[in-house]
Amino acid sequence: MKILDRYILTSFLKTFFSVFIILMFIFVLQTIWLYIGELAGKDLDVEVIMKFLLYFSPKLVPLVLPLTILLTSIMTFGTFAENYEFAAMKSSGISLQRAMRSLTFFILFVSLVAFFFANNVIPAAEFKSINLRKNIAQLKPAMAITEGVFNDIGTFNIKVEDKSGENDQYLTDVIIHQKTSNGGNYTVIKAKEGELAGSTDSDVLSLILKEGNYYDEIQPSDYEKRKKKPFTKSYFDEYVINIDLSDFNNVDLEDESTTSYHGMLKISELDESIDSFSVSYNTRMDQFRKDMYRRTGVTTLSTNFRPRDTVIAFEEGLLSHFNTYDGAQITNLALGTINSAVAHLAMKEQEFRVNIKQINKFEIALHEKYVLAVACIVLFFVGAPLGAIIRKGGIGLPIVVAILLFLTYHFIGIFAKNSAEDGSVSAFVATWLSTWIMLPLGIYLTYRATTDQGLFAFDNFIEPLKKLFKKAGLFKDKSKTE
Repeated sequence: MKILDRYILTSFLKTFFSVFIILMFIFVLQTIWLYIGELAGKDLDVEVIMKFLLYFSPKLVPLVLPLTILLTSIMTFGTFAENYEFAAMKSSGISLQRAMRSLTFFILFVSLVAFFFANNVIPAAEFKSINLRKNIAQLKPAMAITEGVFNDIGTFNIKVEDKSGENDQYLTDVIIHQKTSNGGNYTVIKAKEGELAGSTDSDVLSLILKEGNYYDEIQPSDYEKRKKKPFTKSYFDEYVINIDLSDFNNVDLEDESTTSYHGMLKISELDESIDSFSVSYNTRMDQFRKDMYRRTGVTTLSTNFRPRDTVIAFEEGLLSHFNTYDGAQITNLALGTINSAVAHLAMKEQEFRVNIKQINKFEIALHEKYVLAVACIVLFFVGAPLGAIIRKGGIGLPIVVAILLFLTYHFIGIFAKNSAEDGSVSAFVATWLSTWIMLPLGIYLTYRATTDQGLFAFDNFIEPLKKLFKKAGLFKDKSKTE
């Protein structure tokens, strides 16, 4: 390796690793902020918290690495241009492409490592993080009563309107649904106020309810009496419920039973899952078509139809040949059949929409592994020539430009992927769209920097306007007048 290549590569690597560490630290802090609600109040060891952050960090690499390459390229090449080092290289006959050669090989190597990382490390870390989050969520459920929603705690579903007190132990407008062993929900308890009593380390949570009602739906053995929906109602001034949390606090944080999430799979596994889901979806869709066709009754027309029956004129209508009662019966039966078919169709439509969304998520996850590698190369050829053009290094203007470009790249990708989940856009197009947009920009900037031109060719816009004004007599050429 020549001295120049070593110097450029060394300058790039110093900035690259510094920027990567800083950005990773910032995004890890953001992760702590986002998931603080899942970690707080769980009495977790520092080891578990560090393990959670370690498992979640690889998921940040597809976000941090492209931004690092873009920012480092602008800063490094901007510094070279600002210090007239590029001018010295060009005076020695060294072009911009020659100066970028060592970094090009390095970026290709980084892209290959990124692809390997996305296909192997990220799925393994995603597998660990999701299972750990699931296990942490089961710890200390008494501390996880969220306002305004039903919280599943033991054999109860608890909803509170508001929490107050130093430890959020005082509750208002409490609604409790008690579950049964067969899955029914026949008991409802409502209270104006409630209080959580007991230590956070205790396996028993005492819920003291005040000024409420107890509703218990009765299930008679006679099914005719069940139609009347009988229930008992009682009023209480104070009612205490003891909830056993021993089974919930005894959680194995090493449990790894969740394996079906699309982020956990490699390329080969994603291909297999997509094929499996697609075959299953097409089979169920074909069966649904046959069922709906069968529900129309067309298949039974030949059984009930007699060719020698009286021909009915279209103007007379079919119901005119029946008495009022039979006509009403036929109409009600037809309406019931149609309403049932419409309800069944709506239910299946929602089911198929969920299936399509699931398949699209797996396809997006598949393409994202390739996009990360290509994005590293494309953003390098955007940042490097852009830094040479703006001729500004350091952490001022390059950071602003890099963030604006990356936010544009990132948000286009997010909006496209969200549209692809419901099938509005192809998963392939949505995943590659932001990279396709950046590719022409990289080619354009590389051409401008190679030919020593500015960021924009303003003369291409100004000259046609000057010619137009000359023809109109609004602009005089000073050289001719002199």
